[in-house]
Amino acid sequence: MWSTPSVVHPAHPPQGYGEPVAEKFEDEAFTGEDWYGEEMTDRSYARCTFTDVDLTESSTRGTVFEECTFSNVRFNASRHSDSAFLRCTFVRSNLFETEFTGCKLTGSTFTHCDLRPLTVESGDWSFVGMAEADLRGTVFRRTRMREVDLTKAKLEKATLTDVDLSAAHLIGADLTGCDLRGSDLTALNPNEVRLAGAIIHADQAVVIAQALGFEVR
Repeated sequence: MWSTPSVVHPAHPPQGYGEPVAEKFEDEAFTGEDWYGEEMTDRSYARCTFTDVDLTESSTRGTVFEECTFSNVRFNASRHSDSAFLRCTFVRSNLFETEFTGCKLTGSTFTHCDLRPLTVESGDWSFVGMAEADLRGTVFRRTRMREVDLTKAKLEKATLTDVDLSAAHLIGADLTGCDLRGSDLTALNPNEVRLAGAIIHADQAVVIAQALGFEVR
């Protein structure tokens, strides 16, 4: 069971993403907490800061983090299902072997974070900022990533299959050996990225050819 933090607030009505929340925390600061292996279910955190918190092998389900800041937080091997991290800021945090399933991270940003290996299955990562991130070998499947910022991101041998990358920012991204099958590549300009060895379907090749100015008949 999830061990209750030092400050406990009474239950509130349903909020945000997922099932009704059991407890709600607002404007709290959590520093140096050891939440190794914690199970966080149906909780809500708004404008909270997490600094030097250990969330290794923890799990969340139906939990909402809104406008929260995670600084030097260890998410190693943590599992997140049907949870939301809305407009959150991740700074110098470690997400080694972290998994997100059906989660919403709309508007969140990652700066100087360790994001590999990372596995994302479904969910919404639209407007997420991962410019210059090292995402080599990471996995994103069936995920909505509209207008995601992947400027100069390293995505060598990553998997982005059946991903909505419409209006994504990809200038300078390295997609060498990346599996892009089934993904929306309308925002991809072949002259602005590295694509050697990238894997696509035949119909996607038509989209890329058109982006290069070819008339496909």
